[in-house]
Amino acid sequence: MKKLVLCACVVLAVCALAGAADKGPIVIGVQGPVTGAWAYEGQMAKQATQIAAALINQAGGILGGRQVQVVVEDDQGQPQGGALAATKISGNKDVVAAVSSYGSSITEPASNIYEKKKMVNIAYGATATRLTERNLQYFFRTCGRDDSQGKFFADFVPQKFGAKRIAIMHDNTAFGKGLAENARDALKPAVDAGKVQIVYYDAITPGEKDFHVPLTQMRETKPDVWYYTGYYAEAALLVTQAREIGITCPFVGGNAAINDEFVKIAGIPLAKGCYMTNEPLPADLPTPEAAKFLKAYKDKYGDIPSSPWPVYAADAVNIIAYAIDKTGSTDGTVLADFLRNKANGVPGITGKIGFTDKGDREGVPMFLYVVDEQGHIVVSK
Repeated sequence: MKKLVLCACVVLAVCALAGAADKGPIVIGVQGPVTGAWAYEGQMAKQATQIAAALINQAGGILGGRQVQVVVEDDQGQPQGGALAATKISGNKDVVAAVSSYGSSITEPASNIYEKKKMVNIAYGATATRLTERNLQYFFRTCGRDDSQGKFFADFVPQKFGAKRIAIMHDNTAFGKGLAENARDALKPAVDAGKVQIVYYDAITPGEKDFHVPLTQMRETKPDVWYYTGYYAEAALLVTQAREIGITCPFVGGNAAINDEFVKIAGIPLAKGCYMTNEPLPADLPTPEAAKFLKAYKDKYGDIPSSPWPVYAADAVNIIAYAIDKTGSTDGTVLADFLRNKANGVPGITGKIGFTDKGDREGVPMFLYVVDEQGHIVVSK
């Protein structure tokens, strides 16, 4: 009789799994700059989300055995492309939630479209502070905010370099300008106290190749440290041209300025000694989930991601899948409520995941990184 009961249980379990599989996969949309100026980041995010889905499926899937599938739309790193990608993803009847995107100015119009469709969307690299000040119900992010990064710069960087004269340069994007403003605001108490001066504060035009005019203007202010809050393609050119005209002060980039592509474009001789305020890089993540993810990523692609954003994209897939599994629902309103009110301390690749009432990730740490003699990006000591 015990054997019959055991056999019956096995049959029921197999049937349950078969029934879950018959319902088809749970589809999550992913948008990012797969082509365009930020394609290096977009390709890594695409790969990372695919690895995340594969690991979920290897562990048995969700909702009793249903597989997770990601569908990727290229937003080309452009606001119009962001809106178009969001329109395609939210218009796909199979997609239940979205991972969106690398740039703040691209994520902003996309998130408005997802909001109208009542679709949960979790950005992985959109750090502009204002994005979660809009009281959207369905928008979240696994990355941090620029105001915390700006404060980190103000609290830590001038002291490290003994800097009194600070130059801040941005690129007028939602991210770059926002981080520059946050850093300037965070420095205000020190400026008012006469401890530091902001001797230069201006923008370059992204996409241009010659920055000698703004760099010459900045050189004349004789800064002790130079903070650039834009993206890596321009950052590499800026460093190259700055050194050509005799700007020798330390270069500190924001968290989109330095990755392996920056080192490749600038070359190791110029890239070494460049600094960056940043969330923990993948190699510095201490969680067992990180070890498992990075091994799977390296096994498939030969190396681990060189920036944090692809891993935040993977964690966006993970937390969406977790919410679906725990609620037993793919309804956007149910998922948004769960993420905002019940998803606290969920184990993730990048650490515990939880969200504030505004949809911000809680407790994202910051570090100062530097490019070493071999061109590796390491924590500055």
